[in-house]
Amino acid sequence: MNLHQFRFVQEAVRRNLNLTETAKALFTSQPGVSKAIIELEEELGVDIFARHGKRLKHVTEPGQHILASIEIIQREVANLKRIGEQFSTQDSGRLSIAATHTQARYVLPLRVAQLRQRYPKVQVSLHQGTPDQVARMLQEESAEIGIATESLADYPDLVTLPCYDWQHVLVVPENHVLAQEERITLELLAQQPLITYHPSFTGRTRIDQAFAQRRLTPDIVLEAIDSDVISTYVMHGLGVGIVAEMVMTHDPKPGLVYRPLGHLFGSNVTRVAFKRGVYLRNYVYEFAEYLSDRLPRQLVMKAMTGQFDDYEL
Repeated sequence: MNLHQFRFVQEAVRRNLNLTETAKALFTSQPGVSKAIIELEEELGVDIFARHGKRLKHVTEPGQHILASIEIIQREVANLKRIGEQFSTQDSGRLSIAATHTQARYVLPLRVAQLRQRYPKVQVSLHQGTPDQVARMLQEESAEIGIATESLADYPDLVTLPCYDWQHVLVVPENHVLAQEERITLELLAQQPLITYHPSFTGRTRIDQAFAQRRLTPDIVLEAIDSDVISTYVMHGLGVGIVAEMVMTHDPKPGLVYRPLGHLFGSNVTRVAFKRGVYLRNYVYEFAEYLSDRLPRQLVMKAMTGQFDDYEL
């Protein structure tokens, strides 16, 4: 058996047992993938996959156990490479970050700049996606650190730690009637056309829950994943916006007024996540410290070694 066979099995599962797609992803041939998997099964003496003709149908019971072992082997191989990089080229390498748009646009630029100043030979690869996509990139080890507000804590194979808390703010044109209100209410918001985040992004669930608890139906005329898009449509008079306060802090738009909404929707917690069991290099720990003073190296190390799973802000 060899690592190529393990990788083929893993990728076949990721590609929903489609060997053609598996071969494309691994830049090889479909017959080659099929042959390697069959040879591994013959060596182990069990079927990893149940088949209908030549097509894979599902993972067998012994296949589930084999997949779990392959996951550990592949993770430790990747850790060996990271350890080698850590001690052979201590101040260089690549840091792959997965984040939602809001984090990538408003929170990460300063922190990435700090990292690059400290480690000029480290290349940074930034991947943007939904919270669930961020989690999957960590699971597949295409990213070492993930940052999002939603979903990350729902994955047991990820170590998740609170990074910072934040609130929503209302954004309206400076001549809008709500710009004159000192304290915004849900009733006032329910009377306005609203522009805010897609349900899977940036604390949107708290917004929906607040209206539902008061038995109010908000008039949401536009949903977006991008805070800049929300602000742009507000400027064009389509409605009033609800955005993350990082927009107001890092990139306030001329002609727009911001009002706090924490008293209506509460606080949201942005989390950082790492794949459980992965070896983290020095600059990954330092980057976590740049993200928040609540993420000192020792705390992250304890979490990664399983001494505790989580803590609250």
